[in-house]
Amino acid sequence: MKAAIRVEAQKLVRSPVGVIGSLALVAGTLALLGGITAALASGNPELTAKVGVAATLDWAGLLAGAAQITSAGALLGFGVVLSWVFGREFADGTITGLFALPVSRATIALAKLAVYAVWAVAVSVLLTVGILALGLTLNYGAPSAETWAALGRQTVLTILTAAVAAPVAWVATLTRSLLAAVGGAIALAIVAQVGALAGAGGWMPLAAPALWAMSNGTAANPMQLALTVAFSAAFVGLTCASWARLQLNR
Repeated sequence: MKAAIRVEAQKLVRSPVGVIGSLALVAGTLALLGGITAALASGNPELTAKVGVAATLDWAGLLAGAAQITSAGALLGFGVVLSWVFGREFADGTITGLFALPVSRATIALAKLAVYAVWAVAVSVLLTVGILALGLTLNYGAPSAETWAALGRQTVLTILTAAVAAPVAWVATLTRSLLAAVGGAIALAIVAQVGALAGAGGWMPLAAPALWAMSNGTAANPMQLALTVAFSAAFVGLTCASWARLQLNR
C-alpha cells in the first residue's frame, strides 16, 4: 500500500493537472475575491446587488464571498482533478500495465483516493490561509472568535466539497473515459447548484456543505453533514470494488 501511495503521489505532483488544479482552486479563488472587493470598493451597484451578504468590506463579507465561490466552483475543480487521477490510466493506456503489478487493483484505487484526499486537504488549508492573509492585507483587523469560526467552516466546506466529487472516480472506472469523468464532474456541479436553488436543503449531500457554511452553520445539522460523508464513502467503496473487478477484455 505504501508503495502504491508513493507512486500515485508522484504522478499527481509531477502532473500539470495537479499544479493547475491547485492554482485554480487557491489562486483563482483569491483572485476572484480580490476582484469582488475592488468592485465593491468602487461602488458598483450591480455587483453589490448580486453578491448579497458578501457585499460588505469586512471579514464577514470576505468569508461569505469565499463560501459562495467555493460552493459554485470548487466541486468542478476537484472533480476535474479526480477525473484525471482515474481516467488517465484508460486514456493513456497504462491500465494494462497495472494488471502485471503485485499490488491488487483495489489497493491501487484506494491509493489514488488517499493521495487525492491528502491533496484536497492541503489545498483546503492553503485556501483558508490565503483568505486569512487577504483579509489582513485589506486591513480588516485581527480576526474575532466569530471570524475564526467562519475560517474553520471554510476549511471544512472545501474538504467536504472535494469529498462529494467521489462519484467522478466511479464514472471514470465504469466508462473507462477521461472525458466522461469530466462530464460527470460538470453534472455534479450542476446538480448541486440546482438542488440548492430548488430548496432541497441540507438533506441533499451535494448541497449540504455549502448551505451549512453560507448560513454560519444553521442551514444544515451534523446529521446532514454526516450524510454527505456517507455519500462520499459509498462511492469510494463502489470505485474500489469496480477496480477489483476490472477486466482487460472489455
